[in-house]
Amino acid sequence: MNKKATLIVDRDFQIAPVDERMYGSFIEHLGRAVYTGIYQPGHESADEEGFRQDVIDLVKELNVPIVRYPGGNFVSNFYWEDSVGPKEERKPRLDLAWRTLEPNEVGIQEFARWAKKAGTKPMMAVNLGTRSVEAALNLLEYCNLDTDTYYANLRRSHGDEKPYGIKLWCMGNEMDGPWQTGHKTAREYGKLAAETAKAMKMMDDSIECVVCGSSHKGMPTFGTWEEEVLDETYDYVDYVSLHTYWSNASGDTPEFFAQNVDLDEFIRTVVNICDLVKAKKHSKKQIDLSFDEWNVWYHSNASDNADMKNLPWRRHPHLLEDIYTFEDAIVDGLALITFLKHADRVKIAALAQLVNVIAPIMTEEDGKAWRQTIFYPFFHASRYGRGISLTPILRSTTHSTSRHENVSDVDAAAVWNEEKQQLTVFAVNRCLEEKADLTIDMRGFEDYQLSSWEALESNDLLAVNSAEEEKVHPIRKEVSGKDFTAQTPFVLASASWNVLVFTKP
Repeated sequence: MNKKATLIVDRDFQIAPVDERMYGSFIEHLGRAVYTGIYQPGHESADEEGFRQDVIDLVKELNVPIVRYPGGNFVSNFYWEDSVGPKEERKPRLDLAWRTLEPNEVGIQEFARWAKKAGTKPMMAVNLGTRSVEAALNLLEYCNLDTDTYYANLRRSHGDEKPYGIKLWCMGNEMDGPWQTGHKTAREYGKLAAETAKAMKMMDDSIECVVCGSSHKGMPTFGTWEEEVLDETYDYVDYVSLHTYWSNASGDTPEFFAQNVDLDEFIRTVVNICDLVKAKKHSKKQIDLSFDEWNVWYHSNASDNADMKNLPWRRHPHLLEDIYTFEDAIVDGLALITFLKHADRVKIAALAQLVNVIAPIMTEEDGKAWRQTIFYPFFHASRYGRGISLTPILRSTTHSTSRHENVSDVDAAAVWNEEKQQLTVFAVNRCLEEKADLTIDMRGFEDYQLSSWEALESNDLLAVNSAEEEKVHPIRKEVSGKDFTAQTPFVLASASWNVLVFTKP
């Protein structure tokens, strides 16, 4: 017997407009993300600057509005001055985070140019691990100012007359982590981040700043870190960061599919801490969330750790190259549904990462670029999830997992694009064996008709894509001739991702 779910969608039950930056991503100087990823001179698709056009085409397909750069852990030992100017004069550096050699053939200049070609914008991170306010201000001047001053003129001498105009800046990365170069206590970091953000906004008051939250919710200091950091930085920053990664190393798929229950709690907890500090300071300002690292990550961990220990200081080695399964795509889809439900506070998110490194896009060094399984939920959300997020009133049968009770069999979110007269419902059936009947009660959308239904379905949860074969890809469900009303359920396949698009005739 099929599982049952009812979704009420009402145009008056609005959460918030979806900030397009929710569909951001991340490029770090790690593994093959940059070299043989976005940049590979001599490749058959490379343009005159060495950027792979086949990768740019797939990035454009995803319609990524922002890309976080250059890290990640990499940024905490990043000397930005070494990454600009004539390439023959640039200094190679040891990257302590990933124990590799960074040749600095690609740096700030090249990334800014690549971003423009790819139709995206940089989300720049500054080094608050081994450096200070001064280096951040110099970088900001180089990137954003049109003044007759040293670093603005240095940019001009490097061939870029006009500023890059980068509007979003991260105050370091994961500074609560003992693995981080320049790790600090919450008070130490908070004071440095506050002074850095304050000074940067004195130089350019058009920018926004993201302060580091906990590296993940399992950190022993989670919660107290956010409160202490925000105590120091509240008046000078705009967002606090959240990071999380999911694993199914135990092979417990029902539990894996319940990960977004914890994600929902994580978001609510950080929102409550932000609002606690707001109340303590009697402030009218609201701090929102930047979920600037999220994805499934576990497939490559063992081999990566061995390689970094035994084979250090290589140039762009194969690191963190997880090959994603069908079930990984379902988990990423559930995460996107959760972000949409929190569109009032989750304004920025960055899928970590974009190319080769735990990424939706992979490249063959002597071949083509191709789409991983996780490419597709992100593609669907980015394409159809722009508009106003509606409160999904969902009633569903439930099940229990090894760690969770009363997990809904179906999870869903809805986005209304008023301009396009389009309503999209994203729905996942978490059940591994049973189908689910989803009934949608569309209040205020009675004149809308189903125009398309795309789904990810597979009999093999561990199916993967490759350069040779795309086993996991969207299928278009038959909708013609069917009158789907509030009484007609959509039958969702077991373990499936579904995108139901309704339009006004």
